[in-house]
Amino acid sequence: MTALAMAAAVLLDAWLGEPRRAHPLVMFGRLAIRIESRVYQGRRYAGVLAWMLAVIPPVAVAWWLSASLRHEVRWLSFLFDTVLLYLTLGLRSLGDHALPVARALESGNLLAARDAVGRMVSRDTLALDNAQVAAAATESVLENGNDAVFGALFWFAVLGAPGAVLYRLANTLDAMWGYRNARYENFGWAAARIDDVLNFIPARLTALSYVLLGDASRAWRCWRTQAPQWDSPNAGPVMASGAGALGVRLGGAAPYDGVWEPRPALGEGNLPDAHTIERAWQLVRRSVLLWLAVMLLLGWVVQGARHA
Repeated sequence: MTALAMAAAVLLDAWLGEPRRAHPLVMFGRLAIRIESRVYQGRRYAGVLAWMLAVIPPVAVAWWLSASLRHEVRWLSFLFDTVLLYLTLGLRSLGDHALPVARALESGNLLAARDAVGRMVSRDTLALDNAQVAAAATESVLENGNDAVFGALFWFAVLGAPGAVLYRLANTLDAMWGYRNARYENFGWAAARIDDVLNFIPARLTALSYVLLGDASRAWRCWRTQAPQWDSPNAGPVMASGAGALGVRLGGAAPYDGVWEPRPALGEGNLPDAHTIERAWQLVRRSVLLWLAVMLLLGWVVQGARHA
């Protein structure tokens, strides 16, 4: 049932995309802002308290509803879990954001490409040339393949719908509070560390998927040699293996708040272009199919063992 729910949720995401009105993650973000306004202090304990107030109640409700339905109406439990997982996925949204960047670059419209990639990344896009725009979009696709898709699938497989909710809410708080600046250095410490822990295994499974479905030897080499140089313990393996799998050069200096900040190199090969963005998107999609196939196979094996 777990594998079927995962497949159904992915199909729902492909069909419907993210909810355009009253998206639960948008409402959660507003809740997090209100909590921050009430408990904020530049101390770690305040960040821990804020994280608990934001995450524990919705996860507890998801757990209670999922468990109650499982013991009462199995088909309704399956539907509930599928819908919850669908609401935590962002696979179609990833393509909806990335492909317009590729189309703008293909048509030679750098201004439109900069504007489109600005909806995906936090760097200063007006300073980017064609290859840098393509690199920014490709990096975002590869990294968010884990953050918006595979992390939720992994925790759904481990803990069911409450696990997917826990992961996605924690990931959202990391995106809101997990900055190393004066305001969030201490307050956002818990959000950043919890997200690191929850992403540790999914990120490496995502990286392994990129290895298996791309240039395997190059992807593995880039993962092994380049990922340790990256600040993020989870983004490093994902983006290094993805860049290697695609055979392109990513990483390098990027502009933030008017300053070009140095970053380690990622990948090997040619500079990225519009086609690279499309290839990265296809790599993520193929990886999703691989995960679903593996889960369906595991489910079949487990069912066979139970009836043996």
